[in-house]
Amino acid sequence: MSDWVIKLLIATVAGVVLGIEREAKHKPLGLKTCVVIAVTSCLLTIVSIETAFLNEQNPFIRSDPMRLSAQIVSGIGFLGAGVILRRNNDVISGLTTAAIVWTASGIGIAVGAGYFKEVAVSLILIVISIRFLPFIVTKLGPHTLREQEVKCTIFMDELTTDVQQTLLEIENVIGKLRNIKINNREKELRIDFISLIEAKEHSIITYYDALKEIEGIKGIEIHGR
Repeated sequence: MSDWVIKLLIATVAGVVLGIEREAKHKPLGLKTCVVIAVTSCLLTIVSIETAFLNEQNPFIRSDPMRLSAQIVSGIGFLGAGVILRRNNDVISGLTTAAIVWTASGIGIAVGAGYFKEVAVSLILIVISIRFLPFIVTKLGPHTLREQEVKCTIFMDELTTDVQQTLLEIENVIGKLRNIKINNREKELRIDFISLIEAKEHSIITYYDALKEIEGIKGIEIHGR
């Protein structure tokens, strides 16, 4: 089997590994995209290197074997930017997926240049870091890593509600409030704030049920980050 075929197959496998990891988390960057990026980057690197060697003896052509690869790394940024999103609760998402785009490109370049062992080790470390490291750090790290930031919006009746007392009751339920914003809207008060809660399963629902019981609260919106 030709050397370039082996390189393209290895790049395909690497792209599949990265793509499956993103697919498992239902991210916008999926299996097909990662494979296409890895294989194409590998192909362009092979072409760049082979072209440089073919023209090595030609005094009229001077070629840098990695120049095209450098353009791949800089040009892949438009795909990465396309998966970074700002959701309506001010949360930025897609940064890891954007990094995976760049990673798939880099792995394709490394395979095309023939660095198979380096690619294998890098791929293992990347997958471990994405899948298992956050869980380990959360379990063994400081308490703050186990906290989840939530954005809450409370709707209250302006005429019958003691705002100060209600805020104290909310703090007793959900903890210290930050970035409090109060908006008066036609006989209704809207209060927005951010708080830190323990990142446990169903914790947001638990806090929602507790906040509903506070007198004067007409509606609640909670967005977890």
